[in-house]
Amino acid sequence: MGKQRSRNRITSKIDELPEDLKLQVDVMLADTANTYEYISQFLKKSGYDISKSSVGRYANRTNTAAQRLIEAQAQTERLIQVVKENPNADYTEAAIMLTMNGLVNKVATAEEEFDEMPLDKAGRLIASLSRTKTYKDKVRQDMKKKADLAFEEMEPEIMKIIRNDPEAAAQMKSILAKAKERMLQDD
Repeated sequence: MGKQRSRNRITSKIDELPEDLKLQVDVMLADTANTYEYISQFLKKSGYDISKSSVGRYANRTNTAAQRLIEAQAQTERLIQVVKENPNADYTEAAIMLTMNGLVNKVATAEEEFDEMPLDKAGRLIASLSRTKTYKDKVRQDMKKKADLAFEEMEPEIMKIIRNDPEAAAQMKSILAKAKERMLQDD
């Protein structure tokens, strides 16, 4: 394998500006009437020689970061809504789906980042998610077996108690069947 690049944090000349000037640049970038050339000229008049290309790269980077924050906030709000609507639901599946979505987005949108991520690391992440899903399915199967066994053992005992009342026996059998069905439902 070739030499792996060290991962450096991306900084620009704009990141090194005084905080108040950087804030002005951010405000100017929020107004689409301001061109990168106009912002570059403003910075030159303020004593900082920063090209329009640098302004554009900074804008793209900050827009990407802001978009990621907005998407993460939207996902969190959706998850909170699901929790409110389904307080008894199993949220491991939702967490797995969010994580897998993040990985798929990373792969789909990664450029240099994907080149820097070792393939074995991406493989380990996917394998870990697969193991989690397998474990969850196994736990669900174990619960189903235990529920089947418990209901099989309970039914004769209940029937022994209500043997003399056929109507009550039929109702109890129906209740047990519904309880078993509900217990095994996927919420």
